[in-house]
Amino acid sequence: MKITHIQTCGLRGATPEGGWSNELRPDDVVHTLVAVHTDSGHVGIGSAFTSEGLVAAAVDVLAPQLIGQSALEADRLTETLHQSAFWMGRGGSLTHATSAIDIALWDLAGQALGQPVGRLLGGRYRERVRPYASVLMDEAPVMTENLSALVDQGFTAFKIGWWKFGRVDTETDEQTVAAAREAVGDHLLAVDAGGSEAFFPGGLSWAKRTADMLAEYGVAWFEEALAPDDIDGFVELRRHSKVPISGGEVLTRRQSFLPFLGAGAFDIVQPDTTKGGGLSESRRIGWAAQDRGVRLIPHGWNTAIGLAADLHLASALAGTDLVEYKTGSAYIDELVCGGWELDSDGMLAVPDGAGLGVILDREGLHRYGTNPDFADAR
Repeated sequence: MKITHIQTCGLRGATPEGGWSNELRPDDVVHTLVAVHTDSGHVGIGSAFTSEGLVAAAVDVLAPQLIGQSALEADRLTETLHQSAFWMGRGGSLTHATSAIDIALWDLAGQALGQPVGRLLGGRYRERVRPYASVLMDEAPVMTENLSALVDQGFTAFKIGWWKFGRVDTETDEQTVAAAREAVGDHLLAVDAGGSEAFFPGGLSWAKRTADMLAEYGVAWFEEALAPDDIDGFVELRRHSKVPISGGEVLTRRQSFLPFLGAGAFDIVQPDTTKGGGLSESRRIGWAAQDRGVRLIPHGWNTAIGLAADLHLASALAGTDLVEYKTGSAYIDELVCGGWELDSDGMLAVPDGAGLGVILDREGLHRYGTNPDFADAR
């Protein structure tokens, strides 16, 4: 099974808001699918949390190292791309594109062997995973109505994030968390400050005070409380906080995570498989985290392909029992045949078919994809 060519397909028309100060519009392309074709006719699909222009340019650079290679050696090929990217800027768009390629290669390996990806990643510790509904903060009536509806749908875990949190005053912060807690009851509730936003104003003193407040509301973890590169700040915050501290969604490649893990900066580390290097890299980060007593819960503000990859990752890591589910996104709910369905316990089954175990929905892909020929890929 040799690699013959690689396609890209951006998604537009239903891009959800991101909570950013320069807010996303529906036609903004921030998610890109990648198809890796082989001479056997098998096609693997991956997803990158990056614009199509950047992914396509990166693929032009990376493809010569892939064409003609065996598609059954995901870890070796991905590591080769990482090792060879130094001259064009590893860690950025090249790594983001590599993430999608890596996911597609694991998909191909699973198809070839007739096995789900999670089993190939080392074995399945679980057959289903609890998704937490990821919701942007908003004025209390809007946010609580959304959260209450999600409770009714069967979700049992939630995360609220961004908006005005840490950007107005402490009263707004607490009122927002109090409203969310009332809406979800005793269910798991996490809070994401969105510290990776440009010029995020929250500093260490604010984060410490806020962690104390969040502890009073039984918050499961405090995410991105500081600027993403502030290792020393995260270490001090973790020492202070009664609430678990999480972060790492903007970091790429395991080499960026190791200093945070070594310093004891996080209780929970959150690589994004569609940005950080793919399943191969997330698995390595998960192993390193586990050796240090740190949980991995993947960041997953992405697509149905990214969600499928995260479910397989969660099945293969002993301590990863949650995945992020971006609610209300057509790129998750309408992109694969059959969509996603919670069971009676609020869990998602890990796909059991070969590879990622999902099939692209042709109608959804034609509706939102920038490449009309991409729907014929699989």
